[in-house]
Formats: sequence, structure tokens, C-alpha cells
Amino acid sequence: MQLILAPMQGLIDDVMRDLLTRIGGFDECVSEFVRITHTVHSRPTWLKYAPEMANRNLTPAGVPCTVQLLGSDAANMAVNALEAVRFGAGKIDLNFGCPAPTVNKHKGGAVLLNEPELIYHIVCTLRERLPAHIPLTAKMRLGFEDKTRAIECAQAIAEGGACGLTVHARTKTEGYEPPAHWEWIRKIRNSVSVPVTANGDVFTLQDYLDITTVSGCTSVMLGRGAVMRPDLARQIKQYGQNGSAQEADFTEIAGWIRLFFDLCTAKAAGSKYPVARLKQWLGMMKHVYPQAGEWFSRIRTLKETAEVKQALETLGRGSRPPACG
Repeated sequence: MQLILAPMQGLIDDVMRDLLTRIGGFDECVSEFVRITHTVHSRPTWLKYAPEMANRNLTPAGVPCTVQLLGSDAANMAVNALEAVRFGAGKIDLNFGCPAPTVNKHKGGAVLLNEPELIYHIVCTLRERLPAHIPLTAKMRLGFEDKTRAIECAQAIAEGGACGLTVHARTKTEGYEPPAHWEWIRKIRNSVSVPVTANGDVFTLQDYLDITTVSGCTSVMLGRGAVMRPDLARQIKQYGQNGSAQEADFTEIAGWIRLFFDLCTAKAAGSKYPVARLKQWLGMMKHVYPQAGEWFSRIRTLKETAEVKQALETLGRGSRPPACG
């Protein structure tokens, strides 16, 4: 059993990685993608997206973090990957799945699934230039508009030299609309010689059991489900160890909410970031926890960090945040 926290731009940033890995259950996490164009990034840029690099590639809770790159210029991606390694990165992941129109328009992410030959060239180039001890993995969707080249793309990644592959079981055009096509993960798993991680529509423990059964994978990546239900990975690990799982009550979750806001404030005090991120998170959690909806309503019109913090102190008193480590 391997549980990996997904890279989701603008949602699972370093603060969210910190919180969710403190709560427990995750074996690895992946940074938001670092966009590679014509420049060579400096150390501050790498640390902006993956501050874990300054902590031996570990979150404060000690969970390894992989650095993800996105781009289509193989040579410059390799140069940047070497720089990331020089600054401390211990593992590189390549993004062939981002569905964002602005990214795809500039030949990044899922649009590359129309060109498996280019995918092979990118993976092969980085594998040849990276030190042998640095693992190289990739994440893909099932295609851009359809699934006709899904297996071809997966084989290009494996044959290019990646040592692992994560498959989000939708095409770009399908976005995040249900259902995720878990059966296609099994098809891909049966067509490549590298380990495959399953991803897509895992929102509950039962979803995890179902995706592993259908895909045949023992490694699963959690994204939106882990944000909406922050103890999901912990539940899965408990079930794997004991055959049962205990869901967190909202008293415990309240402590996580206040801790998250404190971490956001510590990262960017005096900016809109702490309040915006808290509203984003509560807006997602309210679909699982009615109390989160009530909290969201209480702070929805607030704009200042101090007034939001004061509001949080009046909610969920008595709960404690998870300790680090």
C-alpha cells in the first residue's frame, strides 16, 4: 500500500502538504508543477514551489516531497531538472496531465498526450541527463480529447526511462467530471513494465477499495478527496493495518482548520492569501461536513486576517491541532 498526495496547482501547495502530511497516512507528496519555458530557474523559484527542498525534501512531518516539472522543451527541462537536483531535489516528476487551457495553449500538460513521440523524447532526455540515483516519474491523463493513444503514451513514458507512472483516469476534455475510468488504469498497468499509481475520484475509503480492485494497483494518489476529507489517507492506512477505520469528528477537524489558517498566515502575513485559502478549503469541505459550511458562512464576508482569526477562535473550541512528526 502506497498513498501519494497529488500535485494540484493552486490547491495543494506547501501549506496544504504540511497540514495533510501531519494528519497522517501519506507516504509521499508531489509539489505543484514548476513551469519550464526558456529560462533556467534560480533557487528562490524552486523553493517557492517546493520549500521542502530546504528540508532534505521532507515536509515538516517527515514525508518525502517530489518536485514536478511541466513543459515541452526537453533540453531546457533537463537543464532545469539538473539545477533542481543541485539545489537539493531528490526526485523529479513530469506533468503530462494538467488540463488548464492556458497551460495546454503553451504546449504543456495534457496537450502533449497528442504527441507520444515528444513525450518519449522528453522522458528519455531527462533520464539520460539526470544522475542515475535520481528517480524520474511521470503523471498522465488518458488522452486529450479521447483515449485512443493512452497506452501508447504510457509506453512512451515507460520506455523513455521513467521508473513509475501515475494515471489520472480521465481525458483532458473530461476534466473532473465523473466517472473516472478506472478500468483504463488496469489496461495501462498491463501494458507497461513500471509500477502504476491509480488516481481519480477517490473521495472515501470505499472509493479506495474500489479503485484498487478495478485497477489492480496497490499505489493510489489522492487529490481533491484528501482536501475535502483531510483524514482520508489516515483512514485508508488504518483500514490496511487493522481492517477498520475511525473517521475524524469535527472537533478534531476544527483544530486542523485553525492550524491551517495559522500556517497560511505565517507564510504570507499581510496578504490576501490566508483568508482566500481558508475560504477555498472550507468551500470544498462543506460538501462533506455541514459544520464546514457553517464556518464558511461565518467568514464569507470577512476580508482581514485578524477578524477571520478572531472568528475562528469562537468556533470549535477545545480541539487540538496535530503535532508535527
